[in-house]
Amino acid sequence: MVLTHQAPPAGAPPAARPSSAPGQRRRGALWPYLLVAPTLLATAYLLVYPLLRNVIISFQHFGMGELIRGGAAFAGLDNYTAVLTDPEFWSVVRRTALFTATNVVLIMVLSTVVALLVVRLGRAMRLLVLGGLVLTWATPMIAATTVFEWMFQSQLGVVNWVLVELGFEQFRGHTWFADGPQTFGILVVLIVWQSVPFAALTLYAAMTTVPHELYEAARIDGASGGRAFRSITFPILRPMFGLVTCLEVIWVGKAFVQIWVISEGGPGRATTTLPVYAYQIAQSLHRYDLGAVVSMLMVLLLALALLFYFRHMFREEART
Repeated sequence: MVLTHQAPPAGAPPAARPSSAPGQRRRGALWPYLLVAPTLLATAYLLVYPLLRNVIISFQHFGMGELIRGGAAFAGLDNYTAVLTDPEFWSVVRRTALFTATNVVLIMVLSTVVALLVVRLGRAMRLLVLGGLVLTWATPMIAATTVFEWMFQSQLGVVNWVLVELGFEQFRGHTWFADGPQTFGILVVLIVWQSVPFAALTLYAAMTTVPHELYEAARIDGASGGRAFRSITFPILRPMFGLVTCLEVIWVGKAFVQIWVISEGGPGRATTTLPVYAYQIAQSLHRYDLGAVVSMLMVLLLALALLFYFRHMFREEART
């Protein structure tokens, strides 16, 4: 028998081909996960693994010997008990809380003022101010810290020279870093100067999204600038203000480079915050287990502070 191929009649639909749609859908569903997998793996290696390793060390007897030869023994809660019963630790916690609160309040107030001013500037001045903020933000941390250290140098510092030229002779050869409160104040100025650009740029970008019609209606009703900010800008941008505040709390709370370069926690522990305290214990005393405990407690305290803030923010939003 001879089989002949017969063409389909005119107008008939083409023969259906075997569908590979399920396989294509599966590959399409896996493709996004494959794309983000390298980033997730790198994040897990750079962030999650050190955190888990730090948690493990905090429950071990881990000194210089264990670092070299290994074989760290399990310590249970002994390390946490030793740190939590040390009065010096709680003194450092109070100092860190004061340092963080002072910086964050100043950063948020100044950033809000700068953002409000930039919104009202003309195009040329706005670009100039924004460029200055970006350059300040892009300045390397070590370079900015070193410049501040030179500015307050006792013999050749520009701060003493300006004060003497203004008639304050008592500042001739004044040693700023020999006094704890003065060193604390210099560090506050430095960190605020480094932090304001990011917060101001973020708030400015958020303020440009507020409809101008709301401000025009407020002006027609006779509302002042402060009233418009309290009734329009802040309520609309409350989540953004909350986000920037949380980021600044984290950034200031873990500040280490500025303090270590300028004062190493001195004089007389006046500028010793939790990150500096953890480093001193780990590197000077070679008690890496206690240093890990201090760092974990710092993470816990930051998490509790942010949790309290988020809870308060959500309650305020629920009321409105």
